[in-house]
Amino acid sequence: MESKSGQRRRRRRAHTAEEAAATLRKAWCRLRLSARDPARVPPWDAVVLTAASPEQAALYNRQLARARSLGRFPASTAAIAVPDPDGARIGSGAATLHAVASLVRHLAAQASKEESVELLTEANGCSGDDAALAAAVSFMANKHVLLLHAGGDSKRVPWANPMGKAFLPLPYLAGDNPDGPVPLLFDHILAISSNASGIFIMTGDVLPCFDASNLVLPDDAGCIVTVPTTLDVASNHGVVVASKDGIDQENYSLCLVDNLLQKPTVSELVEGQAILDDGRALLDTGIIAARGKAWRDLVTLAYSSSQSMIKELMTSKKELSLYEDLVAAWVPAKHEWLRNRALGKELIAALGSQRIFSFCSFVQNDAKLEWFSFSDDFTFLHFGTSAEVLDHLAGSYSGLVGRRHMSSLPETTACDIAATAIILSSKISAGVSIGEDSLVYDSSLCGRVRIGSQSIVVGVNIHDFQGHGSQIIRNSTCFTLPDRHCLWEVPLVNSVGRVLVYCGLHDNPKVTIERDGTFCGKPWRNVLGDLRIQDKDLWNSTNQAKCLWNARLFPVMSLHEMLNVGMWLMGSACDLDGKIASQWRKSQRVSLEELHRAIDYKQLCMDASKHQADLAADIAKACMNYGLLGRNLFQLCEEILQKDACLEVCKELLSFSPSHGDEYSAVIPQSRGYQVKMDLLRACGDLSTACMVEEKVWASIASETASAIKYGSKVLNRSHPFIEPSSHAVSSNNGNLHPRKAFVELPVRVDFVGGWSDTPPWSLERPGCVLNMAISLEGSLPVGAMIETTEDHIGVSIEDDADRNVYIDDLASISSPFKENDPFRLVKSALIVTGTLGHKILSKSGLKIRTWANVPRGSGLGTSSILAAAVVKGLFQVMEDDESDDNVARAVLVVEQIMGTGGGWQDQIGGLYPGIKCTQSFPGQPLRLQVVPLLASPQLVHELEQRLLVVFTGQVRLAHQVLQKVVTRYLRRDSILISSIKRLAELAKIGREALMNGEIDELGGIMLEAWRLHQELDPFCSNKFVDELFAFADPYCCGYKLVGAGGGGFALLLAKNLSCAKELRQALDESTSFDVKVYDWNIVMPRG
Repeated sequence: MESKSGQRRRRRRAHTAEEAAATLRKAWCRLRLSARDPARVPPWDAVVLTAASPEQAALYNRQLARARSLGRFPASTAAIAVPDPDGARIGSGAATLHAVASLVRHLAAQASKEESVELLTEANGCSGDDAALAAAVSFMANKHVLLLHAGGDSKRVPWANPMGKAFLPLPYLAGDNPDGPVPLLFDHILAISSNASGIFIMTGDVLPCFDASNLVLPDDAGCIVTVPTTLDVASNHGVVVASKDGIDQENYSLCLVDNLLQKPTVSELVEGQAILDDGRALLDTGIIAARGKAWRDLVTLAYSSSQSMIKELMTSKKELSLYEDLVAAWVPAKHEWLRNRALGKELIAALGSQRIFSFCSFVQNDAKLEWFSFSDDFTFLHFGTSAEVLDHLAGSYSGLVGRRHMSSLPETTACDIAATAIILSSKISAGVSIGEDSLVYDSSLCGRVRIGSQSIVVGVNIHDFQGHGSQIIRNSTCFTLPDRHCLWEVPLVNSVGRVLVYCGLHDNPKVTIERDGTFCGKPWRNVLGDLRIQDKDLWNSTNQAKCLWNARLFPVMSLHEMLNVGMWLMGSACDLDGKIASQWRKSQRVSLEELHRAIDYKQLCMDASKHQADLAADIAKACMNYGLLGRNLFQLCEEILQKDACLEVCKELLSFSPSHGDEYSAVIPQSRGYQVKMDLLRACGDLSTACMVEEKVWASIASETASAIKYGSKVLNRSHPFIEPSSHAVSSNNGNLHPRKAFVELPVRVDFVGGWSDTPPWSLERPGCVLNMAISLEGSLPVGAMIETTEDHIGVSIEDDADRNVYIDDLASISSPFKENDPFRLVKSALIVTGTLGHKILSKSGLKIRTWANVPRGSGLGTSSILAAAVVKGLFQVMEDDESDDNVARAVLVVEQIMGTGGGWQDQIGGLYPGIKCTQSFPGQPLRLQVVPLLASPQLVHELEQRLLVVFTGQVRLAHQVLQKVVTRYLRRDSILISSIKRLAELAKIGREALMNGEIDELGGIMLEAWRLHQELDPFCSNKFVDELFAFADPYCCGYKLVGAGGGGFALLLAKNLSCAKELRQALDESTSFDVKVYDWNIVMPRG
């Protein structure tokens, strides 16, 4: 029999960008949920970044403030940057202890009264330092902390130094939110979340491509994430030797760490028993977690001893490594080695009683993708060099990259920008050329500027320099950045000026002249010879290591002078008369090392914010002046409001809206125009007018819905001039009205996927598709209406199943808008829409209407719409009007708009049409509905009825509360919402094919994705109880979701098989944690 490792080898394959996108979207969805509803999805209690200096820490704190303002984490999450003491190099291990101690003090200072009482309680019985330590450890025990090591200088990615390498642009999935800010590496790292307590440590220049919420972490121990790798890779990194014993599941292994090896040779790997059965070794990814006792021990050590330990390190000029020293304290086999290291004995004494495990994921589960890589089961993207950054943008995952994001670009005939170039938060003017696979970020390029291929331009502001011919080398009229170069610009402290900096893409600033170091891709000896400059021009001391990092290359001059000198230094221009060289020698110059200490971070952030606000303003103005209001102006205004004089910009945008609406009234829906106006009014601070406009938004949706329906005979109403009058009468042969009676019973509907694509205004403007089915509950059709004429009175009598009744003799009083608490507004709205109030039937007789719905309130089964369908159908029967299902379904759409509840067509379609059906809608005048019944085999029906549990959660929901939030986001053209609804409609078609082929398991996967998308649309469509219910059901199920809009009501639990269905039902019946009811149900099949 083949071993597990052999099976794993056989299943390895290259993973696609589509799979990577699915994993990242899942992580981002969880991140947004944790920020919007932290009670449901626990966010980080704290996010901590290490920094090399107070100046870098200040920059990081500004970046963290930006992340908070963008909703990356909620207000409850503490976010701090901690500089190394006195800027000293103390190592990642000491930086970890210092950061944890600083976090404890920060959280204690910010603690609430309740937490302070808890701290005092924990310290009770202790005194002095012991009391403080006990309180701190107890306080931190259940905290969930993300610690990113982001300190130090980025020598291999020098252009990222000004922003911090953790905050470099990474436009993966940027197209999902085209009007939002450019995603950063930090944003993606933040999306890698876990809900376990303890600390999660990562490096700030690595993106692990996995969903950490699915990590299996041991209690009371450390854990290091590992990945199998080839021996050539292992020999240049840290390797983990895992015990042969442990938990070895199909998708992962969790084993104790027996040993740690640093850059081992092959013989050392063999001797250390580090080679796996498949010939690979476990690579240390640098991702470390600690929980329980291990986390408490770490807090104890950090809070009690970090200051003295760091002082000793600074005195001895030694460093304490996280990956070599601190982690080794959890590995007994390393203790003898560790005792001879700086502070090794202290680490063993403090941490050595606990152990560390290796978590390794071996295979990918296609149904629930958790890990992916280029050619293996799991990888992480390292952004250690400039070349690696471009590789990750242009390589296997290039399909994830948004190549044009929040940028202003000229016509294609006025510039030359390669299709593969990436332009982010930049303004490009006519005459600019940008080569293949180049990255331009946070820049303004104007005039004749040529950027070569595979180049990086960051923070550069080049004005049009035509007219400065005397300053341009040899009468050249353009600036050229050669292929494979980096160019960036930064402000200097004390208002000294700005510096333009450049180097080759593959330059390693650490490599000296003696070791063939390079500048702009050429060996230093060649550079010095070609430019006729000497060592002393660049380096002060003969004892100094001569490399790019400390070479005083970059002059502080005017922009045009820096451009001239830059082209000369990079070799893209000549200096035949030596004037440029002379100018360069006389100038004040700085090295990369000096520049790192002289950056004006505050000015840098201010300039970036202003630049991005100006770009957002330009895009918004273009949208208002030339477009069809297709951009998310609400989001653009949030960006505009980041700079001074922002209100004037918003007021200018507001002045465009009336004329724009008139000009494009036949194209732009009125509801969209009002929504834009309302958002601009709010941005301008005029909240009272905005509230008045908001009423017009919802009135416009109702009007647009009715206009798109045009379903037949209607009655004219002053409140609804779009409804046509009816002249139909019901009469006997002798001209007298005869008694009529209608009795209508309907099933409820459960929806598998596609909801929201049926809801106006989406369905009026875009195609929709829903997969649902009609079902009976407890052996009966639960929704119905009885309508009969009566000669006892002239008027309308209404009665419901709650024994509430009303008699209305003044029919003119039945007009909208209705009060929200009016229990009879559904029937009243149906009377208006069907034209019954103007029908002759009420001229000589009255109507008696009784309704019932034998399902719990707020069920999510479409009860309101289906009850409206029963009433409308009954009224049409009494009037002998068109009672076809199609006509009734259209009428109910208008009924719900008049009621003020909104809603789409899927509920009434689900109840009116029997069986399983896939219904599509096509926008137009009128709206077209196409109901396609699924011809299900008896076997499919039987299996579905046996495996699908229909469960009432007991959680009451109100669909219109969720609906208003979703509709508002759509009217704002929220791109994430739009892409989510598009995907739901697509999944409905995929689900239909799955059922047609009898693939019920595939339907389960579709339900899971649909449920994730519903939470993306509105995080409050679920709650903690529902989350716990689904977690309880997960081992038994292949899919689950709430029906309808969510928020409570009924849940669908699709079991893996018949046995699991029985076990789950029994488990729910016996559970004391869930007071739910599992209903008996059947598909209501077509007659005949």
